[in-house]
Amino acid sequence: MQKGILVVSFGTSHLDTMEKTIEVMEREVAEKFSDCRVYRAFTSGMIIRKLKRTENMNIDTVQEAVKRMAADGIEDVIVQPTHIINGIENDRMMEELMDNMSLFRRIRVGKPLLSSVDDYKKSIHAVMSETALSDDEMLVLMGHGTDHHANSAYPTLEYTFHALGYNQVLVGTVESFPELKNVMAKLEIAEKKKIALMPFMLVAGDHAKNDMAGDEDSWKSELEEAGYEVRVIMKGLGELEGIRRIFMEHIEETME
Repeated sequence: MQKGILVVSFGTSHLDTMEKTIEVMEREVAEKFSDCRVYRAFTSGMIIRKLKRTENMNIDTVQEAVKRMAADGIEDVIVQPTHIINGIENDRMMEELMDNMSLFRRIRVGKPLLSSVDDYKKSIHAVMSETALSDDEMLVLMGHGTDHHANSAYPTLEYTFHALGYNQVLVGTVESFPELKNVMAKLEIAEKKKIALMPFMLVAGDHAKNDMAGDEDSWKSELEEAGYEVRVIMKGLGELEGIRRIFMEHIEETME
């Protein structure tokens, strides 16, 4: 049976961060699972259309990718999302896969990043091992956030940071709860004036560059206005070896 692995990402139109995150991830998957052909799909139609328009880049949707795999004679498929949580994008991906199950003899799906307690702990250690904080500094992580019930992953993440002894870490989201104002309320209690700001997203794309670190109407500008000294760590999670390793483990779990 010919085997294939489909790596599914939300996607980004920022080629600099795509190269450091999604492309590195796909390359490592191809190296580690050399008996499988590796394919790419993005779940964001908006990003797919933008890349076509601005870069003349053709990226498959999940549906297009699985049809391409079937046409290439792939019969045994593993799908690994690079999604952070089990939210809307993951649900959409699953729907598209369900519609195309009959194309293959076998199809298995790996889990998003934060799926088990162990995943949370490993993700936290991966972040902290590559983030050197000074004693008087707080780390503020910006997650995406969603109105899907899976948004509970973000408060859980902060709780787990603290349970592991990393009390200097706070987690907020750009589109849901906790918001920046919730983070700032906790910063006041912490009484530290230095902040390291980092995205808790696979890529350091639009949200990281504009909503988090932009010159106006950003987390950085609001924190600076409130008197904090802010430094930005412009790194997507996909740049962290420990994070990529968790996704690899999720692929291995589907093979067992």
